[in-house]
Amino acid sequence: MKNFILILYVLTYFAASSRAQVPTQIIRGVVVDEITQATLPGATVVIADLDPVMGVNADVNGVFRLDKVPVGYHTIKVVMMGYEDFVRPNVLLNSGKELVLTLSLREKLVQVKEVTITAELEKQKAINEMSLVSTRTFSVEETQKFAAAVNDPARMVSSFAGVLSTDDGNNNVSIRGNSPNGLQWRMEGVEIPSPNHYAFPGTAGGGISILSSQLLFNSDFLTGAFTAEYGNALSGVFDLKLRKGNNENREFTF
Repeated sequence: MKNFILILYVLTYFAASSRAQVPTQIIRGVVVDEITQATLPGATVVIADLDPVMGVNADVNGVFRLDKVPVGYHTIKVVMMGYEDFVRPNVLLNSGKELVLTLSLREKLVQVKEVTITAELEKQKAINEMSLVSTRTFSVEETQKFAAAVNDPARMVSSFAGVLSTDDGNNNVSIRGNSPNGLQWRMEGVEIPSPNHYAFPGTAGGGISILSSQLLFNSDFLTGAFTAEYGNALSGVFDLKLRKGNNENREFTF
């Protein structure tokens, strides 16, 4: 009886200890100049939302590495003399994958008099600098937050103003009353066919998206006033970008 009580106590202790552990992961990458793309040694990279704050200085090659960072959403801040402070909020860190980032800093220019520069996050500003109106940048993390988006950008944008889903069983979207077939898909600047399973030839949608949230990076969605590079677009454009993968380890998602 005493041995049984002892074994039960040991099992309870280890079970409580395992629940108390918080899963962690690695955040690493490189800090570069926004214009020249030259690496910036000595830049300070911190996880601003943690208490106490976790941070590290980039090495001589501009490379930084933060170990044992708790998984979840974090705000990453980069500070360096001569450059504007860089802040990237709502960065999702998963337990199954290292987060590899390239952080670009903009040089701070001061002329004659002292000036104060305040960095503001312009979420509505497009990645494509030529797209001045009717364009919205979206992150892959947003596809996990919108109702019924199921990690599909085409289903997510149906929540935007002027965009309507034409069928619950299909991710075709109608933009400002235009035909879903007028939607153009682009990947890294190259026009591509509909990236959807069960899509009819010549259409822009399908039943199931081929796009993976593990591969996409922040991208643009245009609903009108297209620039010349989107010559074949009639109703809207998905201008998709690919994220940079882990250049040190092979990783899988199941």
